[in-house]
Amino acid sequence: MNTFFKTSFILLAFFAGGTIAHAQLPNEKFGKPSYQEWDYLSDSNEANADAVVLCKTMTVSYRLSDQMFTNNMSDSELSTSDLMDYGKNNIDDANIIVDHKFALRTKILKPEGVQHANIDITYFDANNKIVIHSDDVQDFKIKVFSKNAKGKVEKRTVNTKDFVRERVDDNYMVIHVVVPDVKAGDIIEYQYNIVSTRPVFLYDWTFQEDIPVVRSKCDIEIPAFLKFNMNVPINSKKIASEVKAGRLTYDMNRPDMKKGKSIVTNHYKIIGDNILPQDEQLAPFTSSIVSPNATLPAYLPEGSTHLKIK
Repeated sequence: MNTFFKTSFILLAFFAGGTIAHAQLPNEKFGKPSYQEWDYLSDSNEANADAVVLCKTMTVSYRLSDQMFTNNMSDSELSTSDLMDYGKNNIDDANIIVDHKFALRTKILKPEGVQHANIDITYFDANNKIVIHSDDVQDFKIKVFSKNAKGKVEKRTVNTKDFVRERVDDNYMVIHVVVPDVKAGDIIEYQYNIVSTRPVFLYDWTFQEDIPVVRSKCDIEIPAFLKFNMNVPINSKKIASEVKAGRLTYDMNRPDMKKGKSIVTNHYKIIGDNILPQDEQLAPFTSSIVSPNATLPAYLPEGSTHLKIK
């Protein structure tokens, strides 16, 4: 009898441990896959999956700066009155930068799934001399994590310089990422930053893939004077979204100011969990600018928001 209860306790502990291990997914920390991710195979509903997206994130932040220059005037040409007034009430395209930081972790479950180690990165690059704005892909890193015959994790970095770039149309380029020597059981991490000088544009975000997705997340903080319509698939039980008021400090390179000013922001989070290819079709996250003029209005009270969900 004692042996029976002891065995039952061990089995319960084993199953509880398995449940806890699965509950600890997803892992949003990139750079070192968790034990749970190495042990992760698939849920019963995903038994036929060749690969799985363990985590994919897009983090968008704005960098604002009241620089002491204009397009037609150098620092030495600024008068005292210009120095006192310039940048205190206006923000324009010349001093707004948008950082889109992307991260993706994929695990290959079967030999047939190695194709999912390859991705395409699309970014804005106008093939037009009149348009001066172009986005730039920076800090591009790819790491492949494998386990050797002894179960030890080995990591290698993939060279990203030789990937093929192809023009899609007059406005967009695509980087075709092909990761070599990938096998079943490997985990691949991609990280890159798209730096944009177009403050009225945000990249779309797709939650659903043709393979299961454990966690898909958007984290976006937008200055409140930029009014966007945000289209979110809020009807899905697997998507949760929230918006809160935040603050962004700026005014760098201003010797006449002891500390930076701050403006109200809309901090938007959209999270999707355990999304399967066979789920109801989920619309991507999209945005469109409502007020394109990047001019700082009167002070906005704490908690105000101009985000609308269509």
